[in-house]
Amino acid sequence: MRIGILSLLQESNTFISCPTELSHFEEDLLLEGEAVQQMLGEAHHEVGGFFTGLAEAGVESVPLFAARAVPFGTIRASAFEQLLERMFHQIEAAGLLDGYLVAPHGATVSEDYPDADGHWLQRLRQLVGPDIPIVGTLDLHANLSGTMIEATDALVAYRTNPHVDQRQRGIEAARLLVQALRGEVQLAQAFSHPPMVMNIERQCTSESPCLELYALAEMIRARSGVLSASILQGFPYADVVEMGTSMLVVTDGNPELAQTCASELAGHLWSHREEFTSSGLGIEQAVVQASKLAGRTCLLDMGDNVGGGSPADGTALAHQLHLMCVPRSFVCLHDPASVEQAKFAGEGTRINLCMGGKTDQFHGEPLAVDVEVIGLYKGRFEESEARHGGFTAFDQGLTAVVRTRHDLTIMLTSKRMVPWSLGQFSCCNLNPEDFDVLVAKGVNAPLAAYQPICPNLLRVNTPGVTTADLSLLDYRRRRQPMFPFEPETEWSPHNPVERIRECPDVPPNPILQ
Repeated sequence: MRIGILSLLQESNTFISCPTELSHFEEDLLLEGEAVQQMLGEAHHEVGGFFTGLAEAGVESVPLFAARAVPFGTIRASAFEQLLERMFHQIEAAGLLDGYLVAPHGATVSEDYPDADGHWLQRLRQLVGPDIPIVGTLDLHANLSGTMIEATDALVAYRTNPHVDQRQRGIEAARLLVQALRGEVQLAQAFSHPPMVMNIERQCTSESPCLELYALAEMIRARSGVLSASILQGFPYADVVEMGTSMLVVTDGNPELAQTCASELAGHLWSHREEFTSSGLGIEQAVVQASKLAGRTCLLDMGDNVGGGSPADGTALAHQLHLMCVPRSFVCLHDPASVEQAKFAGEGTRINLCMGGKTDQFHGEPLAVDVEVIGLYKGRFEESEARHGGFTAFDQGLTAVVRTRHDLTIMLTSKRMVPWSLGQFSCCNLNPEDFDVLVAKGVNAPLAAYQPICPNLLRVNTPGVTTADLSLLDYRRRRQPMFPFEPETEWSPHNPVERIRECPDVPPNPILQ
């Protein structure tokens, strides 16, 4: 047997006015043929799991295409078409294959296709026909669509947030595909899509209320005939009709059982829906708490969540730390212009910099302050442990580290950097344990790296395109009514599953337009 491997991953924040370009994929990951296995074969990534699972079964892998871009805005139409052209060229060049392992994200949006993942999966199905099995993985934040379900035989989602089980889910998908090809199982899947969205603040899988929901999913997986049970938490920053939380169950030839189990999970979620809303810890309150707590504190900057597509230059917490003169504090800002100014001034000099807050009007004013240039660094580092996203190599570009007179250390990067590895500190001759307060621009993704050194974790309701306060976002495509936007929304898991179709062709919508 020969199995093709495909991956196209990008989490698209439709409230960002800047589009994701082809260059964003080229800067991150854009691979064809054998280069896919060379780069991802051993990675903590679902594609790495594909290769491992197939090798364990003695089945030949045919690496075809893998593309990934750091979360950002809607993918420009021309860029998406170029990606698909390259992907399908590889598919057609490979000739007849026995099956496909696919890794869409599930929350990818292009200018022409709001359900971009469903679109390319549907194209693949139309090309290979109904009898070639297609099995794959989804990001836990997928906005699941009926098109994705109809185009595939089975999909499994990550079970952890932060995402540290991607490789395991890739292995799981590979095993399901091989079992199906050998006639050991007959894949049947069904989903339930209640009209609600789980707030990003409540999406950590090791904390309540997710902890109890995921425990129920584990019990369902243990039932006879159930092959997989997935919780798709949803990505609220993609304004598409599919936006929201879904449950997906795969069984051995029993679609009725799959539907019953998916509805059971959805019913639990719905009955506890009030617990999945945001509490909203304010900026000043968070910094006051951090300055008084014993032990190191990580302030999670929810409004400038880089893993959700934000610009990484939000200054709300930097301003508050500076205003309150909190010593031994740290923040990272994406600011290529300030990096160049620091480079020109040189190490050991003092200069005035206007840092951050330059992308748009939603992430605070620049922090204008006198700083000392501590050092300049290449900004490249590696992560050997399983961390959110399965990334192993990072490049934040030329990086400047500066410090204010009140002991606020600011890392200035030339490229947006997700705070998923403490290697970000060591590559700049910094030790995170030398700080009492660390700002990480994320919500749950940074926890795998930061939790071991930070006894205190505070999620802060900062402004921005990934704000925890979803009422501030100008949705134009989401379903109505929908909880929590319409608190009186009524729904029952016993109702027939509504077919979630592709959104109408509506142009992208910047935040608060």
